[in-house]
Amino acid sequence: MSALIAHTSWSQRLAELGLLREHELMARHTTLAVGGPARWFFRPTDAASLIAAISLLPSELTIMPLGRGSNLLVADRGIDAVVVDLSDLNHIRFDACHVLAGAGVRMSRLARLAAEHGLTGCEFLATVPGDIGGGVAMNAGAYAQQISDTLLSVELLQRSGTVTKVTVDELMMAYRCTHLPVDAIVLSASFKFEPGHPDEIRERIRSMRHRRSATQPLALPNCGSVFKNPKGEHAARLLEAAGLKGFSIGGASISAQHANFIVNEGEASSGDIAALITQAKKVVKEKFNIELETEVRMLGEWL
Repeated sequence: MSALIAHTSWSQRLAELGLLREHELMARHTTLAVGGPARWFFRPTDAASLIAAISLLPSELTIMPLGRGSNLLVADRGIDAVVVDLSDLNHIRFDACHVLAGAGVRMSRLARLAAEHGLTGCEFLATVPGDIGGGVAMNAGAYAQQISDTLLSVELLQRSGTVTKVTVDELMMAYRCTHLPVDAIVLSASFKFEPGHPDEIRERIRSMRHRRSATQPLALPNCGSVFKNPKGEHAARLLEAAGLKGFSIGGASISAQHANFIVNEGEASSGDIAALITQAKKVVKEKFNIELETEVRMLGEWL
């Protein structure tokens, strides 16, 4: 009885700080449109609510921050965790060439607003799905640029409830990699951009978006690039050379348009996509003796 009372107490208090649901299907919150239920799903109304909520969560509960779910594959069996949706942490402030963006700010929105303010250095973000928090966590990039190029510092929420500021040097960021402290949640990120002409910046954004739409399967649910590029190589070239373009398992297929994309043809399961990833890695290893490393995060209870 005491456990039930404790459960009711923290969950009721959490519900006062934002949206709280049990057994929320993650297929509703990932760009692949697949994924089983999260044990708990919490969307705080703002950063202060999130900070207050962290201290209420039982220590045995795993916390999984969520942006737009654009780099995420959740198992069909779901995930035994508190998924924290950061999408309402979407404040953004400009101060000359310095910008402070909340973890829930869409990367494409940051690129657009920077252009309006005549700031250059983040045009590539207009082509990267997801939010700033996730972008920082994986050092997102495109067109030979990445978040760490202009990042100054991040504000982190620790599991203890402590908020700390960490510089970009302390994060030791590398290609698709950021060394965040264990269980830390990105609250906001500070950037420094360079002045530029708004029209020229917008034209670069248009050019990047045009190239993206011409080469990527944006009409179908996907998670962006599935594999990291091996050093000196391109994952897409290896996958295509291995004859994997168009290869399908269940309702998922390796895109015939871009081999480093897996698309949900409509009825895919997480298991279908995971099986495709396993098969692609196996074939590339056999043909080229190269181990592909996934860029997409695979979370949850896998068979």
